Amino acid sequence: MQLHWHRTDLRARDNIGLSEAADAGSVVPVFVFDEALIEQAGPPRIVALLDALKRLRAWYRDHGSDLVIARGDPETRIPELAAEFDAKRVTYNRSYSKAARERDAAVRQALDETGVARASFHDAVHHEPGSITTNAGEPYSVYTYYWKKWRDRPKKDPRAAPTADALASVHDDTPLPSRSDLDVEEPEADIQPIGPEPARERLQAFCDGPIYEYEDQRDYPAAECTSRLSADLKYGTIGVREVYEATEAAKDDAESDSAAESVEEFQAQLAWREFYTQVLYAHPEVVTENYKDYENPIEWRDDPEALQAWKDGKTGYPIVDAGMRQLRAEAYMHNRVRMIVASFLTKDLLIDWRAGYAWFKRKLADHNTANNNGGWQWAASTGTDAQPYFRIFNPMTQGERYDPDAEYITQYVPELDGVDPSVIHSWHERSLTERRRAAPEYPDPIVDHGERREEAMAMFKRARGES
Repeated sequence: MQLHWHRTDLRARDNIGLSEAADAGSVVPVFVFDEALIEQAGPPRIVALLDALKRLRAWYRDHGSDLVIARGDPETRIPELAAEFDAKRVTYNRSYSKAARERDAAVRQALDETGVARASFHDAVHHEPGSITTNAGEPYSVYTYYWKKWRDRPKKDPRAAPTADALASVHDDTPLPSRSDLDVEEPEADIQPIGPEPARERLQAFCDGPIYEYEDQRDYPAAECTSRLSADLKYGTIGVREVYEATEAAKDDAESDSAAESVEEFQAQLAWREFYTQVLYAHPEVVTENYKDYENPIEWRDDPEALQAWKDGKTGYPIVDAGMRQLRAEAYMHNRVRMIVASFLTKDLLIDWRAGYAWFKRKLADHNTANNNGGWQWAASTGTDAQPYFRIFNPMTQGERYDPDAEYITQYVPELDGVDPSVIHSWHERSLTERRRAAPEYPDPIVDHGERREEAMAMFKRARGES
């Protein structure tokens, strides 16, 4: 008998650790609610996790088995479960954050002390951290070079789900805990369904059409030309090999070179996810520290009122406010808009990226430590392959360029519904009288972008020791 310890691999198909366990003998699937990690997760992630677990448990029960549920410290609970089921081996798929690696090391030691074998497998990304390096054997700090090697490396095929015969005939009467059982408040957001079936539906819908326009349309939030698979990849409700296989099939079916190139552009975004994973693996300190060294500390502002206005989507910059309100409403934000709001916090409000990272961590259903951290440090000009400090997004021109008809903006900022897009995109230039006449409930800009741009440039120059 073996245990397979599910963590962020909440699926049966294309699950390498589960597949390896099933090939070796009868498997008892288990999930442990780790109190320490639950405390770090915002309400949207807990709701998404519970949905994914409900669907995974239903799959196991349909196949004559069950997902055994436990709560507590995995260092204690995994050996106890192994003893309960007389398991000779525990399998699991590797995690790459510092906290997860420390947890796994503690579990390994506990299993060793009880004489239970364990085996971990590389599953969450195509190319394990440390497998794609520079010629000097160092992790890449520039994405473009990493992408070229990632693109050219062969990818494994998806694994089949285990058959019913490979699963232990067990039944667990323990109910899944509710959100309130876990002492987690109700999220503001309406969370999209999370599980293998919804994930495959999203993947299929994306590959049936939008993927062929992805290169041209992905930056336009109103176009809805993205896959919306980020939460599925975060929880592992769909495997990376299954996603890649579907995109390769879409590329084969492309009717033009430009359509095939668009598919490859989406694959490049999958590579970004793995690029940031290897950065986090090699430099776990980036969760709390700047990746890039500056000669002097960056003089971030302590401005609670501005930070709260940003969180509430009441900055008076329409595209920023739309993004922040989408985050509250859906526990999700379009990627282009994520860059805009992050730039606004760090370069217009001059607030430390860590405050934005923490808010996203709490509010996103798809929070992934590597991606979230990598994106924030990119925008703040403190990360690997980051936006240069002197390239500062203008939130008004970004809105005009990527949401010209203000469709996205008015969807999430109803105060501006019916206002001419030209007025919306020049809100910062309008007089107080014009603003009150156009949208009396929408706030005035809380800062002047031009002035703050100059202040940001000066702030980074001082950090660089240039003035």
